[in-house]
Amino acid sequence: MADLDDHQPVTVAPLGHAGEPDLPEREGSLDESARARSLLAEQPVVEGYTEPPRVFDPEDLPPVRAAETGAQLWSLHAEPEEGVVGTLRRIDAMRALVAACPEDLRLAHTTAEMAHAVNCGRVAALLGPVSWAAVGGSLATLRAYQVLGVRAVNLPRFDGFAREAVREMNRLGVVVDLSGADPESVRRTLALTRAPVLLTRADPEELPDDVLRLLGENGGVCMVPVTEDLSATADTLDRLRAVAGPHGVGISHTVDPATGYAPLFAELLHRDWPAPDLAALARANAIRVLRDTEFLARTARLRRAVSHDGHA
Repeated sequence: MADLDDHQPVTVAPLGHAGEPDLPEREGSLDESARARSLLAEQPVVEGYTEPPRVFDPEDLPPVRAAETGAQLWSLHAEPEEGVVGTLRRIDAMRALVAACPEDLRLAHTTAEMAHAVNCGRVAALLGPVSWAAVGGSLATLRAYQVLGVRAVNLPRFDGFAREAVREMNRLGVVVDLSGADPESVRRTLALTRAPVLLTRADPEELPDDVLRLLGENGGVCMVPVTEDLSATADTLDRLRAVAGPHGVGISHTVDPATGYAPLFAELLHRDWPAPDLAALARANAIRVLRDTEFLARTARLRRAVSHDGHA
């Protein structure tokens, strides 16, 4: 296998105290498209929901993606009848895909590994979300997915088992993905979870303002697909930023990888989005959710270890 660190590093610019990358002012020499490309070169997009290729054809590898992508959450959604076995097959296939593309992809289980992948010129591949049906009402299955590296599980409805599952996901460091959940399920989950949530492929039109405000208070992120209608996508992001806050917005995926994300970010610059909010949209918000979820689980483990030692 090729040396995974042989590429010229692509260093992700750190955010300062105000979270602002080094970006030319609007009235400078660069136009909005160039400024968008400059920002995305420093803050490559974390995609919340990436569909794996249906057939792993060596001639079509690596999978097509937007040039501005830095990390991807790869969907492990299986058909209901496939259940756990179908999900395990997808995990195996994703690992095989990453192994087949060592110059382009690197499997990441933590935010530190995500950053290292990008700095080595690779796209970080994260496992998840897993479909709710594939959990099968079993906390043991949930724990097994976490051991295999799954980072997110979709929870579309809130019931008795969901209450147990949310607590267990918080303990394990697995992100709760509320994509497709009805507003009441979102409210009930946000009232219970101690970690921020994601909506990896959100339809914000289905969520009233009070739910979006609760999402913002939770520190969660609503990740929006970028459609061919950039104005409509920008309108949706404007609403989310106004209601949930600039820390509550993210990118799900783009329907047109060839065009990429620069045109959308140029449109948002035209609408006077400040650079810190654009950096948060592209990358920082999603990473914060993943990092905070990791931290909560790590803290819980340390507390249990201290408690165990204290009673030894």
